[in-house]
Amino acid sequence: MKRSAISAVVAIFIIAIASAAFADSGGRLYGKLTTADGDVYEGLIRWDKNEASWCDILNGNKDIRRSRQTGHRHERVRVFGITIGERWNWESDDNVQSGICFGHIKTIEPLRSDAVRLTLKSGELVRLEGGSTDIGDEIRGIVIEDAKEGEIEFDWDEIESVELFQGPADLKSEFGERLYGTMTTRHGDEYTGWVSWDADELFTNDVLDGEYKDHTRKVAFAKIKAIERRNSSGATLTLTNGEKIVLRETNDVDDSNRGVAVYDPAIGQITADWYEFEKLEFKAPPASIAYNRFDGGKRLQGTAYADDGTKYTGEIRWDDDEEFTWEILDGEYRDLAFDIELGNIKEIKPVGFHSATVTLWDGRSFKLRDSNDVDDDNNGIFVKTNGGKEIEIEWGELDRVEFAR
Repeated sequence: MKRSAISAVVAIFIIAIASAAFADSGGRLYGKLTTADGDVYEGLIRWDKNEASWCDILNGNKDIRRSRQTGHRHERVRVFGITIGERWNWESDDNVQSGICFGHIKTIEPLRSDAVRLTLKSGELVRLEGGSTDIGDEIRGIVIEDAKEGEIEFDWDEIESVELFQGPADLKSEFGERLYGTMTTRHGDEYTGWVSWDADELFTNDVLDGEYKDHTRKVAFAKIKAIERRNSSGATLTLTNGEKIVLRETNDVDDSNRGVAVYDPAIGQITADWYEFEKLEFKAPPASIAYNRFDGGKRLQGTAYADDGTKYTGEIRWDDDEEFTWEILDGEYRDLAFDIELGNIKEIKPVGFHSATVTLWDGRSFKLRDSNDVDDDNNGIFVKTNGGKEIEIEWGELDRVEFAR
């Protein structure tokens, strides 16, 4: 066989492999939607435009009065190991920011215009209220691709419940395939994973638009190989046919962009604003993240070390509100927003009053700041020991926490 023929065969083979990987819908949200009128639909789901995979995060506010009783007795650890005895904790904020990957959820039940009840795979019930367009009347639509009826869009008040489960891996979607790629930041860091563009576009059939010369040009993401920030008002697109074009003056390609987000399974979600974003290169993804990868979460376990050398082992409650592996620790690293699933974290070590080094189970470490999860606005690290005693360690007295798997 001639070299040119061999090259052609190899190229076709590579394209076939990439296409097969890219056609895998096993990582897509799938389930059965029951309406308030009792109608039932089943299929792939797109939630609020920018969530459509098991790894995507449902955002909302958690009422911490419902997640635990107020009035707990605590033993407080102070400077030099001196305790001040017990106190009653009556004061707390009503709501805290929260989020959970859809893969941990079994059922979703709208409660009213701004609240939802989640039943997790673990059996735990979680109530979230507002806090984002993911929940309530301001949601940007819930779309299900029903096998019989086709694509149907619902408003929040039309839904009675959504039951989630693993769907077939060979389904075709009207939206195309989920975007995947490598984002390079202004500092030169690279993050690879599932992509959400401008909190809006997720799929190959979604369209990026902008002003090109003297007219508007719309380009399907399937035709885009890379996007590079040009300046505050424009971006350079490299198309799959090799053409380069500059688009301007829309929130897809200027500094009103709502963020370029990448989900890395070993971290969580990393989001760059326009000025921190440098380039995104699309590529064929690996095998999808299936529903069974998520376990519904379990209670955080580990050992907290006070700065006087004392250590306490047991159940951990971080910042007095995160107590499960599905919950999210947030902070900023090099001006990127990190939303890290606590189950991915091996260790957290304060660095002064304003930051903490977060080490993941895969070995990577990030010095996060600008969040009460990782600075001295933290509401306390609580350990319920095997003896049943609950210990509180304040941020200023904490050396580190080592989590158990």
